[in-house]
Amino acid sequence: MYETLLVSMPSGTRYWTVVDDELEVVQEADRFLREVRLARGRAETTTKAYAGAVTLFLRWCASTGREWSTAARDMGLFMVWLRWAPGNGGQRRAVVPGPGGTPVRGDARINKVLTAVRMFLLHAVVNKAAPAWVLEQLYELGDDRDLPVEARGESGGMRYRLRARHRLQEPEAEVDRATDEEVVAMLRACRSARDRLIVLLLSRVGLRPGQVAGLHRCDVHLLMDSRSLGCDVEGPHLHVIRRQNVNGAWSKSRKSWVMPVDFLVVQAADQYAVERYEILGEGGSDFLLVNLFRPPYGSPVTTGAIGELCESLSGRAGLGRQVVPRMCRHAMASNVVDAGGTLDEVQALLGQKHPASPRPYLHPDRARLRAAVDRVASPRLTEGETR
Repeated sequence: MYETLLVSMPSGTRYWTVVDDELEVVQEADRFLREVRLARGRAETTTKAYAGAVTLFLRWCASTGREWSTAARDMGLFMVWLRWAPGNGGQRRAVVPGPGGTPVRGDARINKVLTAVRMFLLHAVVNKAAPAWVLEQLYELGDDRDLPVEARGESGGMRYRLRARHRLQEPEAEVDRATDEEVVAMLRACRSARDRLIVLLLSRVGLRPGQVAGLHRCDVHLLMDSRSLGCDVEGPHLHVIRRQNVNGAWSKSRKSWVMPVDFLVVQAADQYAVERYEILGEGGSDFLLVNLFRPPYGSPVTTGAIGELCESLSGRAGLGRQVVPRMCRHAMASNVVDAGGTLDEVQALLGQKHPASPRPYLHPDRARLRAAVDRVASPRLTEGETR
């Protein structure tokens, strides 16, 4: 059956592809995944997820005797197969769906697989590896006449859009913010200056784990005047840059931006610099955050290690729940707004492009919500009366 395979190119760029039983690369899948990695600039981890989804689709086609290029007409059956068929090529095991059975994959996982498969088949249609009618099986064609005027294009002409035909309704899982008390408890539970800096970069600066793990020492400008470093940005700051990193860390934002930092981050960075020098001396990689307490010493920390750190700190601090990195990012955005910051400021600080993007990250403090309600005048007050 089909499997995924990691490919390293001469340039050092890596991506995941799909191979068959004979370890032959599936050409159309490989073209799609290389385009995702190279032409679209997506992360290596994205190609891994997409390759896994395409692999599942090809396994289903092979096990049911379908030709992958025309199997889109039976996507509903593929969805049933995804829910009940074991992973890792375990088609030999008997699966009994129905009441009392435990699904192998949930709605969210199935939707992610379907999204990747649709993109793969769309790519195949564009490159004439699949017939054009496949698109009719994947998407419903609509126009913008049902949209508000503000959401339509500025040209005045009718615009068309595609809506996926096959998608499960997922319950909305709201991501909560980490409270200030939880962040303080995690900081107190840290056993090294490096770990404290990581927590602050997540919760005080609002960086994603991939952005934290991808920071190089040359990105960190903590002087009040950075002109000696060839930078004209005033005050302590970080440069968040999307680049290829050997540890697989990847900034989700396509653009680079400057992130101001406060004295807490500067102080934590100084303490970490002393700690790093005492352990590694002048050694270690050019990455800001490196392994200090387990081999390979001096190598950059990974995105997964940052998630593991948050999980460990949540337990060590005795929190009643697990605080994940994204909750720390939500905390940073919410604290900026609670302190009087505006949406455009939050947008710039998070490195987001669309003005509406910061809204899901905002969780106003309850005291501020109470104050907002109290400011609304009572309708019973007559003119001239005071509250």
